[in-house]
Parts: sequence; C-alpha cells; structure tokens
Amino acid sequence: MGINSININIPDDILKERKTVEFKGEFALEPKGNIQGRKITATFCGKNKKLSSIAESIEKTGLKDGMTISFHHHFRAGDYIIRMVMKEIANLGIKNLNLCVSSLTSAHEFLIDYIKDGTVTGIETSGIRGKLGEEISKGIMKKPVIIRSHGGRARAIEAGDTKIDVAFLGVPCSDEYGNANGIHGKSQCGSLGYAIIDSKYADKVVLITDTIMPYPNVPASISQQDVDYIVEVEEIGDPNGIASGATRFTKDPKELLIAKYASAVIEASGYLKDGFSIQAGTGGASLAVARFLKEKMEEKNIKASFGLGGISKQFVDLHEEGFIGTLFDVQGFDLKAVESIGKNNKHVEIDASLYANPHNKGCIANKLDIVILSALEVDKNFNVNVITGSDGYIRGASGGHSDTAAGAKLSMIVSPLVRGRIPTIVEKVNTVITPGESIDVIVTERGVAINDKLSKNKELKERLESNKNIPILSIEELHEKALKITGTPEPIKYEDRVVGIVEYRDGSIIDVIHKVKED
Repeated sequence: MGINSININIPDDILKERKTVEFKGEFALEPKGNIQGRKITATFCGKNKKLSSIAESIEKTGLKDGMTISFHHHFRAGDYIIRMVMKEIANLGIKNLNLCVSSLTSAHEFLIDYIKDGTVTGIETSGIRGKLGEEISKGIMKKPVIIRSHGGRARAIEAGDTKIDVAFLGVPCSDEYGNANGIHGKSQCGSLGYAIIDSKYADKVVLITDTIMPYPNVPASISQQDVDYIVEVEEIGDPNGIASGATRFTKDPKELLIAKYASAVIEASGYLKDGFSIQAGTGGASLAVARFLKEKMEEKNIKASFGLGGISKQFVDLHEEGFIGTLFDVQGFDLKAVESIGKNNKHVEIDASLYANPHNKGCIANKLDIVILSALEVDKNFNVNVITGSDGYIRGASGGHSDTAAGAKLSMIVSPLVRGRIPTIVEKVNTVITPGESIDVIVTERGVAINDKLSKNKELKERLESNKNIPILSIEELHEKALKITGTPEPIKYEDRVVGIVEYRDGSIIDVIHKVKED
C-alpha cells in the first residue's frame, strides 16, 4: 500500500498498473515527458468527408476491439450521440471498448446493457449519475472506472495517459469539410470546450451533426484540419436538456442565508476589488451569491475582470450589465449562455486545457481570485466529496472542482449543514475529490468555518471574527451541530474490491472507491 498525503491507502497494484504515484500535494507532481501527438492522416483534394451513416463512419475509422473512443457531454441530459453511436458499434460486434467521456449523466443509463454484453469494459470520465453510477458501485464492471477532473482529463489526453483512437463528437453545425461550432443550427449548445481537446488529439475524428452549413462555417470551434468524417443525422440532442436540473433561481431561505454569509465573507476577504475574477457553481446558493455580489459591486463601483467556467444566465446578465468584463466559457449551463456566446464579443469559448490543465504553461484557473463551489460532504480536514453519495454509490461529478479550488486565491464551499437527515459536515468523507489544502472557507446556514490550518488564512480568520454579521465556528463545531440534528450515521459497509479510481488533476491517485457491500 502507498499512503498518500491525506492518509489514504492506495493499493500498490493500482499505482503499478496506472504507472503513477499516490497524491503528494496539490502542486507536488512536476510534469514529465512530451505532449503526445496523433497519427498523420491527409484528406487530399477532391476527397469527400461526408458519409451516409454512423455505421459507415465506424467502419471507415477502422474501429476495432479494445480501442478507446471518446464523447463530450455538452448536451448534458439532452444528449443523443452516445446512444446512437453505441447502437451501431454493438451491431457491428465490436467489443472491449474503453469510453473516455467528459461526463456521463442520467441520460446514459443504457450503457449498462453494453457493459453487461462486453461492448464496454472501461470508462474514464468526470462524473457518473443515476442508475449507471449505482450499478458500477455494485461491481458491474471488471475494471475500475477512472474519475478525473475536467483539467485532469485534458492533461491525461495531452500527456498520452489516455490515447483516443476515435472521437465521436456531436456538434450543432458543421460544413461538409468539418468546420463546426455550437452557436448555429437547431441543437445549439454554446461552447464546445471539452470536445475541442478530443478533436486535436484523437487519431480519428467523426463529427455528427443535424445541421450542415455552407462552407466556410465560421467561427470554427473545431477546425477542418482536425476532422476525418462528417455524418448528418436527424437530431443530435435536445437543447432543453442542457439546462435540466442544473441552474435555478432560489427563493429558499436557507440557501439565501448561505449566500448572504458567503458574500459577506468575500467582501471581508479583501479580494472583492476592482478587476477581481470569479467562478461560481450552478447550485441555488452559488447563484444567489452572484446576486448579492452585484449589490456590493454597485455600492463599491467596481467590476470583475472575468468570470470563468461553465457559464450561466446569472453571469451573462452581469456581463451584459457591465459588471463582468469577459466571460471565459468551457461549457454553457443554460440557454441564455448558449445565446450569449453567439453574440457577445467578450463571451469567449475556451477549451478544457486552457480552462484547468495543471500541466500546461498557465491555465485560466490559476488566475482566479474567488471560486464558489458546492459539496456532498466536507470532513474535519476540509477534504471535499462531490462524487459518491451518503450510500457510497457513485452519483456525482468531479467536474472542475479540484482544478478551480487549487487555482483560486479564495476557495469557498457553500452547502447546507444537513440534507434531510444526512450531515454534510462529517468526520471523514466517503471519497476525496478535492483535498483540504485547497479549501479556505466552508459556509453553511448555521455558521462559517475557516481553514486556519493554512497559514495564508490566519489574517482572513481575524478579519471575519471581527465581523459581527458572520457567525464564525470551527469545523469541529459545525460537525457537532450537524450530528445534533441527524445523529451519527451508520457507516457504509464496503468490500475490498475497488470499483473506481480517483485521479487528482496531476495524474496522481488521491482516493479509490470500493464496492458497496450488498445486504
């Protein structure tokens, strides 16, 4: 066993097979080697890239047993692409495939059947939700799934840790030579930030679209020089699925109180000044913070230099009202964001590597002043879980959580103290996605805890303790308050078998997910 820096045992066979090391700290692992390339292929003058069907594209790419294929999740719950492609792959009898997907949602439960019949034997992703996550947690797959952050996925692809043989990329529009974007067509999704990386590093790239545009289709998020084939289908996804369950305007008193405390913490931190930068999540409390900050910005007559991440209506509104100068967009969270990126010059599409890859020459996450994140669990060492539920099943997503928490000067978790009868502040989280050394503040409706184990937060704690509008507690006190409401939960029973491996953004192993023991 290798014991990592947050005292988690990582089995030696996993370290050996993954050719990596246990997690040693958020910036401890220096990159080595070279950025990986892909096979050189040419499309000569007069050659037609447009094919008649997905099945034909699979045959043309030379997809074989044991290869790695990739997909993106820009259509979120509205995605049709993975289902269409997997159906044709199964019909052709291709087996033992590794799926490298930027994230999987409840729309992808059908993959269970392809796992059972051996079509899919490996999954690398940021998140898994719904029945699929539950079945994987019960041990349906022979190999553990690999969980990576968005920045970690980009790093792994560029470094060659993951080699994509064929990328099947749904795009809202493309011309017949492969210039594609997410801002035109009938199935608009906005930014194609996750897909861009796949298009640049996969050996073969197939675009699947329901809208063929005249040549040249510009702006080209994905360029013709990176595309082998184009397939036109009737529908690639439901744009309304982009926003399903993701962003909401809260009126919940508990969430509004959390947002009020969070905005007070930000103001007291000293980072709320002209030219600051920010990323916020999509939860009700996170979005409410943006509303409170607008009031503070008006009072102080200040503006943010940029907003980052998955972009929502709230950030678009702040941008259009002049409160945020530039939006760096890796993914559209709702239809307002999709509309904005097509018309606002300073609403800029970025790829996942520029967003959050820790091993390039400078990702935008490094320039963040403030990030507001959510959590399923936070423990007394400030470690954060956003991947496994209180039952131990995989039901969440790593996303850009650890990426932005590491990069930002002020990393804040906003969360209710309890959810139902489940405590959020716990003795030890089920699974660590973001290490405590990356987290500065936990904000709940019952109080605020500062991570004063980090020397940089001593001054912050002094400032906040002098603010009578912010109830400052220790993380231990928050934990005790939570248990007084919920009682001490029964521990989850696990088997020794590992069903998931959590890579930190640098490729080291920060945690493993064990199979849940069934009654």
